[in-house]
Amino acid sequence: MASTGRRHVLLTGSPGVGKTTLCRKVYEVLKEKGIQIQGFYTEEVRTSPEKSRIGFDIVTLDGQRGPLARVKREGQTARGRASPSVGNYLVDVRSFEQLALPTIKVCSSSNTVVVVDEVGKMELFSQSFVNYVRELFSLSQATILATVPVTKQRPIAFVDELKRREDVTLIEVSRSSRDELVGEVVRMLENSFGA
Repeated sequence: MASTGRRHVLLTGSPGVGKTTLCRKVYEVLKEKGIQIQGFYTEEVRTSPEKSRIGFDIVTLDGQRGPLARVKREGQTARGRASPSVGNYLVDVRSFEQLALPTIKVCSSSNTVVVVDEVGKMELFSQSFVNYVRELFSLSQATILATVPVTKQRPIAFVDELKRREDVTLIEVSRSSRDELVGEVVRMLENSFGA
C-alpha cells in the first residue's frame, strides 16, 4: 500500500449525531468482509435507558469494557489523587490507557483498519494516546477510521493537526446522513488498501 492519497477517514459532527453508531456499522460490514480491523469506541453510560447519563465507557472491538469517565461527586478524586476532568466528568486515564492503547497498536504487517472513537478532550489527557495516534498515522499498513469533535469555537491543537493532514478525508456526520454514509466510508477504507 502506498502512503499517498487520502487513506484515513475522520468523522466529525455535533455530539449525539451518530458518529459512534456509524463507526460500529462500518466495523460490522468490514468484519463480515473479512477485513482485519481493531480498535475501540466510546459509549454513554446511563442509569437506565431514559435516565441521566452518568459517564462514558471504553469498549474494545473484541468486547472488553471499562470506564473512561464518570460524573463527579463532591470532593471526589480517583485513586487518592486529583483526576483530570471535562465538564462534570472525572476522566479515568489509567483505565482508558489499559483498554484503549493495546487496541490501536498495529503488530501485523498486513493491512489493518484501526477504529479510534474518539480523539477528544477526555482521551487527550493521555500523552501516551497522543503518541500512539501519531505513530499510527505514520504506519503504511494502518488505515484509520477516527472520530473527532467539532472544534470551531474551542480549538484542540492535536485534533486540528489531524484534520489538516493531506492523507485524511474529513466527513461531517449529521443525524440524516449517518446511515447513508456507511457504504461510502466502507468503500473509502477498502480503496485505501489499493492506494
